[in-house]
Amino acid sequence: MKAAVFVKPGLVEMQEVDKPTIKGPKDAVIKTVRASVCGSDLWFYRGISKRESGSQVGHEAIGIVEEVGSEVTNVKPGDFVIAPFTHGCGHCQACLAGFDGDCLDPNKGGSTGYQAEYIGFKNADWALVKIPGKPADYTDDQLKSFMTLSDIMATGYHAAATAEVKEGDTAVVMGDGAVGLAGVISAKLRGAKRIILMSRHEDRQALGKEFGATDIVEERDQAAIDQVMELTGAGADAVLECVGSEQAVDTAVKLGRPGAIVGRVGIPQDPMMNTNNLFFKNIGLRGGIAAVTTYDRELLLQAVLNGKINPGRVFTKQFELKAIQKAYEAMDKREAIKSLLVF
Repeated sequence: MKAAVFVKPGLVEMQEVDKPTIKGPKDAVIKTVRASVCGSDLWFYRGISKRESGSQVGHEAIGIVEEVGSEVTNVKPGDFVIAPFTHGCGHCQACLAGFDGDCLDPNKGGSTGYQAEYIGFKNADWALVKIPGKPADYTDDQLKSFMTLSDIMATGYHAAATAEVKEGDTAVVMGDGAVGLAGVISAKLRGAKRIILMSRHEDRQALGKEFGATDIVEERDQAAIDQVMELTGAGADAVLECVGSEQAVDTAVKLGRPGAIVGRVGIPQDPMMNTNNLFFKNIGLRGGIAAVTTYDRELLLQAVLNGKINPGRVFTKQFELKAIQKAYEAMDKREAIKSLLVF
């Protein structure tokens, strides 16, 4: 089969690789319908994080189940599914508590790269989320929105949920990438009356406003804090941190009113943080890896099916797998908010 393979920083290419097979009783093989490039994929692409040359890449997809292991009973061949990046087992303490992103199953890893014609998926019985019907039943826009449910929409929602956004709140969303824009959707979905998006890019600002942002702040550092304080008086009720840089986290904890909570989903880019800033304003810090299967089943899939949310708008360019390098370049150069791969 054909799959996207990491060659070296700055180079990803389509190669012929072995098609995945069932190796364990909880495995599934999925024929990919759509996949995508994630902002976190740019880490190894840019050489910021280490990755083995020759390894398959990608962790966001929807597809059709082709084959299942002997212990998989909740999905069957022919089912149309969302393939979350999280692979929760559904039985450990973390999954049962609603934190399947932190699944404790030691065997949950090992799925093959999703930017490929077929995916070998672990913990398929619980982690896969069934979509009613088949791909032909849906429009291209709906398929794009289903795609976001494999990662970024659930991650944006995790930022809002862990920040405890509630009806009538003022929320600040830090980051105007796909996850930050999903955070705007999520804050609105949870009832925020005012949503301040921190963004410096006109195309992303426009989409953020369509998703529910009421205010845009372009400044950074102290100037950004001053602007938010001018807009809110004492600070936001909730802050969604969707970047992960030291600068973003430092700013986020200063934007909340006393007692506010920061929901942090930006992958940490620096191991150090001054927690004294939390202490002196009673600011809470939550967040981490999203519970994708849990959120999809509880509300996100139905919200897409009902047309209540349309997060697929974040896909501003689409490519065939043979153009995988261009798909990465488009995101790396900010020519695309998010790149879609169509199979």
